[in-house]
Amino acid sequence: MANFSIPPNWLPNESSPDWMNKADNAWQLVAATMVGLQSVPGLIILYGGAVKKKWAVNSAFMALYAFASVLVCWVCWGYRLSFGEKFIPIWGQIGVALEQDYLLKQAFSGSFPVSTMVFFQFVFAAITLILIAGALLGRMNFYAWMLFVPLWLTFSYTFVAFSIWSLDGWLAVMGLIDYSGGYVIHLSSGVAGFTAAYWVGPRLTKDRERFPPNNIILMLAGAGLLWMGWTGFNGGDPYSVSIDASLAVLNTHICAATSLLTWLFLDIVFFRKASVIGAVQGMITGLVCITPAAGVVEGWAAIVMGLCSGSIPWFTMMVVHKRSELLQKVDDTMAVFHTHAIAGCLGGILTGLFAKPSLCNLFYAKYAHYVGLFYGLSEGRAHAGFRQIGIQLLGIVFVVGVNVVVTSLVCLFVQLIFPLRMSDEDMEIGDDAIHGEEAYAIWGDGDKLDAASY
Repeated sequence: MANFSIPPNWLPNESSPDWMNKADNAWQLVAATMVGLQSVPGLIILYGGAVKKKWAVNSAFMALYAFASVLVCWVCWGYRLSFGEKFIPIWGQIGVALEQDYLLKQAFSGSFPVSTMVFFQFVFAAITLILIAGALLGRMNFYAWMLFVPLWLTFSYTFVAFSIWSLDGWLAVMGLIDYSGGYVIHLSSGVAGFTAAYWVGPRLTKDRERFPPNNIILMLAGAGLLWMGWTGFNGGDPYSVSIDASLAVLNTHICAATSLLTWLFLDIVFFRKASVIGAVQGMITGLVCITPAAGVVEGWAAIVMGLCSGSIPWFTMMVVHKRSELLQKVDDTMAVFHTHAIAGCLGGILTGLFAKPSLCNLFYAKYAHYVGLFYGLSEGRAHAGFRQIGIQLLGIVFVVGVNVVVTSLVCLFVQLIFPLRMSDEDMEIGDDAIHGEEAYAIWGDGDKLDAASY
């Protein structure tokens, strides 16, 4: 038999210890970067194109600021509050994630370093704040937003993340299924955005009545980055290059496409218009709905979830919203409540119905008791199935409660220092009044034509 030798680049060394899987580490860094691109530039472009021209700079800058601010807060205290050693059942022990000895050791998954985990979880925290911004565009005082971001991250996001994603979190121990953030990110951002919008107050009346996108093509480019970036969003959560990651990616895109087509069909039937903006909304609700279930359901369930996410949020937005005094009163600029809170709730409940035990075992390993209700009934494990639905519903109640209370307290505190809402005079002008800059410097609408300069 010929002698076999391991290629030199496969051999462990100080910079590539034997416990690290190079493929898993590489995929995790790529997946994290894809999620980061959903925010910067994805949501920056989407927000900048979806608002009135006078708000393009401010809307994009709210997203950019949040991304940078969250990263600094995350490494200084946010990561270990969310994923560190247990302090109380909903919170980790405070600490920094900056020392070499900590960042270069094995993450809990065992196949890549803590530094990779810190970066991966940061981009999820950042996009949550940026989604909240979507509910507040066109009137929130930028200085108030600058203070809101670190406070909300510290006292809301870390509570929910530890409770659901940390191995010691009380909902994680109980058995809640949230594959990639349907609860932690989307339900949280939808409820927090709606609550903050209540406290900040509405846009100018004329802006609420007419708020056309200034650049739909640019908005579609941002939406495309958001959609394709979801490959990393859901495909990165198994923390390995696995068959479950592949299933999660495929299910993600199946559900998004089905949801988009369903929303488009309903728009055509009821409004006789094939709305591009509506299609984007349907795409987003599909991506949100599949997120808590991506790697634990079969492909047929992804289709069903897409049909539900393209129709139920459509109904709440187009019918219920117009009949509800509360929904009419609160000015949710980008309809974050419908696209993230409603779709996130829907995804959590449908996960409790469709989660397949064998797929749950692939993802959760030791938690073999996870079983969706439909499989529980068919396998003679009805009690386990009903228990799973109960846990999913309990998770919804917890996330909604935390975000309503904490977001309200944060807003009340911030307004002691800065007004939450811009002045009517500044809102009349927009970007130039707030930042001294405009999105489009065009002759006659920005920089003036000076013949002497040519």
